[in-house]
Amino acid sequence: MELPKSVHYVGADRWVLYGIADCELHAFVEADKHQNVQRLYWIQFESYLPSKPDLHHTYDSPRRARIGGLDFYVDTWVKLTNERITPGSDEEHIQSLIRRRRYKMPAGMMSVRLVHLLDEQKRKELMFIYAEDVAPTGFTAAEIQASQSAIRNAKSAFPLRAYDQWPAIEKSLVERAERKIKIEF
Repeated sequence: MELPKSVHYVGADRWVLYGIADCELHAFVEADKHQNVQRLYWIQFESYLPSKPDLHHTYDSPRRARIGGLDFYVDTWVKLTNERITPGSDEEHIQSLIRRRRYKMPAGMMSVRLVHLLDEQKRKELMFIYAEDVAPTGFTAAEIQASQSAIRNAKSAFPLRAYDQWPAIEKSLVERAERKIKIEF
């Protein structure tokens, strides 16, 4: 796996996620001189425990990407940094790593999750999350979230500043993620 030369390695963590999966994550950031995170690169390996033979990953995103000859499911979202984080989650672990290294997260991030299932039984996955500060779009995370909700619900009865812009912003975000993450065998 190859990431841009401008990234800084934040660290790794390994634990049993929710008592069902062996989880290992690695965090990398691109930050300014004040340690404000501009971009986050989150690499995660996850495998259901042998004691949980009935569990399988079920991704249903219709969007796909091909990186290094591997097929990935693609999802996107926008989140305010101060939104509630589920205790014990992988998100809690990544945020903890970032804080311990004294990096500061922006007010909102827009993220792309790329997931490749490593086995036919769909019990092991490789996940990349590429996230960027939402501020350079000219919108707040809350504005984009409202637009996403309106798009999902096919409602635009009230003016949403980011409504017409989100599809292009999202497309560009996914394209950057695909360019910045390289995999070679």
